[in-house]
Amino acid sequence: MIPLLAGTRILELSAVVMGPFAGQILADLGAEVIKVEPIEGDVARASQPSANGMGALYVNNNRNKRGIALDLKSKGGKAIVEKLIQRSDVLLHNMRPDAADRLGLSFDAVAAINPRMIYCSAIGFGQRGRYRGRPAFDDVIQAAAGLAGIAEHNGEDPRFIPTILADKVGALHAVYGILAALVARSNGRQDALRVEVPMFEALTSFVLNEHLAAATFQEDGKVGYSRVLSPDRRPYRTRDGWIAVLPYTGEQWRRFLIEAGRADVLDQPWFHQPDSRHAHIDYLYSVIASVLPQRASADWLETLSRLDIPCSQVNRLEDLLEDPHLHDVDFFHVGERYPSTIKRMLPQPVVFGGVAPEADIPPPALGEDTRIVLSECGYSQPEIDDLLAKGIARGSNRS
Repeated sequence: MIPLLAGTRILELSAVVMGPFAGQILADLGAEVIKVEPIEGDVARASQPSANGMGALYVNNNRNKRGIALDLKSKGGKAIVEKLIQRSDVLLHNMRPDAADRLGLSFDAVAAINPRMIYCSAIGFGQRGRYRGRPAFDDVIQAAAGLAGIAEHNGEDPRFIPTILADKVGALHAVYGILAALVARSNGRQDALRVEVPMFEALTSFVLNEHLAAATFQEDGKVGYSRVLSPDRRPYRTRDGWIAVLPYTGEQWRRFLIEAGRADVLDQPWFHQPDSRHAHIDYLYSVIASVLPQRASADWLETLSRLDIPCSQVNRLEDLLEDPHLHDVDFFHVGERYPSTIKRMLPQPVVFGGVAPEADIPPPALGEDTRIVLSECGYSQPEIDDLLAKGIARGSNRS
C-alpha cells in the first residue's frame, strides 16, 4: 500500500472485476475503501480455484479494503448506506443504473445526502445512447467494441482475447476519472462530481486508438492499422521454440537484415523511407518468419539483444511465476499479514520514488469489518447485534 490518498474514503458497491479492480487500485494508493457486499457476498468469492471461502478472482481484486455485508433492499440496510455516504468522498459502483435507482443510489439521491460526493458509475454502455439499458459482461463488450472481430482481418474466425480485458480497461478509466474528480473538487469545482465510465465506449476508444487509421482523416477512410494487422505479425518459430521480434526503426531493420543474411533487402528503393517501408511491412515480417527457424531461441535472443533489437521469449502463464526479472522486483511478494493459504499476490506496479510503502491488508472475509464500521457510523453494540440478528447486516468470525 502506498499512502498517497490517505484521508480519502471510498464507498465501493461493486462485484466481480471492473469495480473491485478500480477500488483495489485506489486502496493500493492509500485510500480507505469500504467494500459493501450483499449478504451472500460478491459472486467472485465463489470463483474457482478458491481457499478459505475466497476465490482467486476475489483475492486478486480486493486487497487493502475493509469489508461489510448488508441487505441493501432493507430499510435498515439503506439507512446504513446513507450514513456511509455522509462519511465518504467517493461512491463507486458497477450496477446497472436502473438497479442503482431502485436501491435509492442514483446520482441525485446520493447528492441529496452528500452534495460533495463524487459519484462514479462503472457501467456497460453510456447513458446518452440507445444501448444504455443493455446488460454487459466482458465477452459482450469485446464483441461490441470490435475486439473479437479483429481476427477476421486475417481471415480467421472472431475470437475473444483470453483475458478479462474490457473489465480491466474500464477499471483503469474509472480510476483516473475518480482521481481527476478529486483534484477538481479540491480546486473548488462542483461540476465534475458525476463520473460515468461505460465499458463499451472505453474499450472502443482503446481498440480504435491505432485502428481508426485513415478514417481519422476521411469520411470513407479505411480502418485498421496495417502493421498490427499483418498476418506475419506474430510470435515466430525458431529451431526449438517461439520468440517475439520487433525491428521498428530503419536502423534496427538494417542490423537485423544483415545478421539474418538478407542484406539484399537493403538495396530495395522502398527500404530507406519510413512510409514506404511501412507499406511493405508484410514482406519484412515474412522475412523474419522465414529466417528464424534456422537458429535456436537462445541464440537469437542473445544475438538480438546484442544488436539492441526488441525481442523476448514467448512466456507461458506458468513461466511468469519463475521469471527472473519479476523475482528481482519481488513481484509476487506476499505480506506478513496474509494467511498461509495465499502463496502469491500481484503488486501495485506503479512505483513512487521516495514514498515508503506500508504493509498490504489481505482481502476481507465476508462481513469482516461490519461491526467496527457500524460502530464508527454511530451504532451501539446492542443495535449492531440486532441488525446482525435480523439479517440486515452480516458479520464474520474474524470481525
